[in-house]
Amino acid sequence: MKNLAVITGFGGINAAGRSSGNHAFRRIVYDALNAEQQASTRQSLATLMGLSAEQEQEILDGTLVRGWDNTSFDPEAVPFHEPFKDADGNDCYRITGRRMNVQSGGQLPKGFDPANEYRSRHHPRGLQMAVYAASDALGSLGIEWETLCQHLSADQIGVYAGSAMGQLDTAGHGGMIQSALTGKRTSSKQCPLGLSEMPADFVNAYVLGNMGSTGSMVGACATFLYNLRLAKEDIESGRRRLVVVGNAEAPLNPEIIEGYNAMTALVTEPRLRELDGCSEDEAPDFRRASRPFGDNAGFTLSESAQFFVLTDDELALELGLNILGSVGDVFVHADGYKKSISNPGVGNYLTMGKAMASVRRQLGDDALKHRSYVHAHGSSTPQNRTTESHIYQELAGAFGVENWPVVAVKAQLGHSLAAASADQTMMALGAWIDNILPGITTTHAIADDVYTKGVDYKLQHEAIEPGQLDVAFINSKGFGGNNASATVLSPLATQRLIAEKHGQDKLAAHQDLNIGIREKIDQYDQEMSSGQRKPRYRFGEGVLQPEDLQVTDTEIRIAGWDKPVPL
Repeated sequence: MKNLAVITGFGGINAAGRSSGNHAFRRIVYDALNAEQQASTRQSLATLMGLSAEQEQEILDGTLVRGWDNTSFDPEAVPFHEPFKDADGNDCYRITGRRMNVQSGGQLPKGFDPANEYRSRHHPRGLQMAVYAASDALGSLGIEWETLCQHLSADQIGVYAGSAMGQLDTAGHGGMIQSALTGKRTSSKQCPLGLSEMPADFVNAYVLGNMGSTGSMVGACATFLYNLRLAKEDIESGRRRLVVVGNAEAPLNPEIIEGYNAMTALVTEPRLRELDGCSEDEAPDFRRASRPFGDNAGFTLSESAQFFVLTDDELALELGLNILGSVGDVFVHADGYKKSISNPGVGNYLTMGKAMASVRRQLGDDALKHRSYVHAHGSSTPQNRTTESHIYQELAGAFGVENWPVVAVKAQLGHSLAAASADQTMMALGAWIDNILPGITTTHAIADDVYTKGVDYKLQHEAIEPGQLDVAFINSKGFGGNNASATVLSPLATQRLIAEKHGQDKLAAHQDLNIGIREKIDQYDQEMSSGQRKPRYRFGEGVLQPEDLQVTDTEIRIAGWDKPVPL
């Protein structure tokens, strides 16, 4: 039996807050929580935002999709070089400020700046977020990283992470390209730190000290699932025993926003006002800017960094690590010939169809028909709502699925590009932790042109029973024909597979070990929520030199590692 890619920890930061401790998920479903859970979520967010946990309304208003309130630019007066002719008819330019048409986004919680969390001098925002998110994922494991590493050799670890857009703010490629125009000197860091795979490089060099496999596979909005496939295949084959996989995307700067706006991909303030029937002097509801599968007018850009720790099932059992779920399979397909690079094609039918067949093989027909649901791409564009819903209707009919639950967390988080399917995966794990299915609460009614036969779009949060849902389909439709669909199995379904492979006694022994792990996780969460803990950042620490290696023709021993790297 192949190794299982078990999800043993996750962490990150997005518009809903910190991911570990299930806090970001709980901000999404805040209205469905009990008083104790709400208080814990407020405390986590208050620490990020520099507020008191008693300032409930301010905390809620400063999170999720909303009008601009946590940006480095002024949305009312973005600098613009306006062309004009002087008295002699020569072409000239003057700098003016103009108001952005797009007035909302999925920003990190108001007042939170990842640059203040560690020594982040000259780091682009996406890399700051990556350091925070990867560190948060490690903290969620309940075991010190150095202790964990002593159970592995250096080449049994992998890191797959990146960004779709790269780092395009002033500390990255954006500043490098703008330097001549702004009269500023190009720095030595802007070019290298702007590279799209740099989140993996930063995690390796400053968080983990990883010497194993690394890289990033980029595929527009499907980027995280591309990297998740690499991680899953590495663990399944035995090439790696532990993989840290994730993405960090920080696209909220005027140039990127204007780029997507020029494609008519984003919902602008005028379009949103028209949807709501507002007059020119009325403010539209920016909180509901993203409305998957409803009457909508474009997606809402957002920022997010999410990381997951995957281990093989034996390592999870050996150390008593949390079993939060597992990655069943990931499928990737292009669209074939296209009339437009941004136009949807047929590739997503293939990825979703293969994913459904995979669940039927692994868990059985009953699990597929009655215990599965979909985390839709749900980008909130008119084109997406028809094309993606048609996929679900057609495949539900083909596989005999009735009332297939569909959710779409871009409703509350917006679209974080490369990290979007990581947001979805984090929310799928959260649903099993708290037994709540997050509703598409910003959509008040399904649009008339959405295909609905055999599909149940959840517009409200819904309580679920443990064991009610065995699998979540994570779906992503990206620009350029980048389609990916993954199956994530629930903790209970994963435990059943582990028991089949290893026996019930080993699973029971794991549960005894897991008690201590959970205590450490709770301690980490309390320290983060009270502001006593900062991200793990190891700049200049533990740097290895050639003399730290013992080299033979069969193995290389590395100082600080108990196990050698076999050649």
